[in-house]
Amino acid sequence: MRVWFITGASRGFGLEIARKALAEGDAVIATARDAAQVRARLAGAGDRLLAVDLDVTDEAAARRAVAAGVEAFGRIDVLVNNAGRGLLGAVEEASDAEVRAVYDVNVFGLLAVTRAVLPVMRRQRSGRVLNITSVGGFTTGQGWGVYGSTKFAVEGLSEAMRAELAPLGIDVIIIEPGVFRTDFLDDSSLHTTAQVIEDYARTAGQTRVWRAENNHAQAGDPVKAAAAIVSIAGAGDPPLRLQLGADCVARVEDKLRQVKTELDQWREVALATAYDDAG
Repeated sequence: MRVWFITGASRGFGLEIARKALAEGDAVIATARDAAQVRARLAGAGDRLLAVDLDVTDEAAARRAVAAGVEAFGRIDVLVNNAGRGLLGAVEEASDAEVRAVYDVNVFGLLAVTRAVLPVMRRQRSGRVLNITSVGGFTTGQGWGVYGSTKFAVEGLSEAMRAELAPLGIDVIIIEPGVFRTDFLDDSSLHTTAQVIEDYARTAGQTRVWRAENNHAQAGDPVKAAAAIVSIAGAGDPPLRLQLGADCVARVEDKLRQVKTELDQWREVALATAYDDAG
């Protein structure tokens, strides 16, 4: 029986991952701002579920949640950093407060929870850390600059953690979902900038229109995504990145082609910047 620690487990990916892990016979420490919602939605899980109130931006609360989980189950095998906050708007439209609010949850909150869990995994010399980023953490676009930048940050942290933790028996895996039919596009998850600048009507403004037209009509099935995530948590030799959704695969492939094209085009400029060693 594996023991999972999942943030943002009251809905969306977090809830579906918890359901799948419980169905597999595992134990779950499911955290959310309102743990009562978790208990209600996972009723019947019995003593394999521990639902804990957690605001990931509160590092002391994260340590308490981890301690409660270890007291209940003795270990933590899989950490799923899933809690997140969205922001839609052009980069210039975003205020300092709006930007900081997204970073507080998506980056600093993830770090707080990770710092609380890793001592447990290091003592065990085993564990897996699954950081839920987004296709927007690999390639982002109009309207998603601030949100995407938080996911880029998590991907950079994850790459370093992968190298640092592998010798200790701990794997780090980046999960990059595309668009899935969760509540992410709802106002409760995705905030929009208070400022709207008319010059961005055809770029970030069009993304606002797309959001309204596609909320709860996304192609991705979160139940299938959760099954893939639970599966990768137990896979041998796991990848650094796992892309989820045909849209995600297409966007990643497009960016790889773009980067290669530009690298080839500007290779001579790049290589011409070394000192000339005259001997």
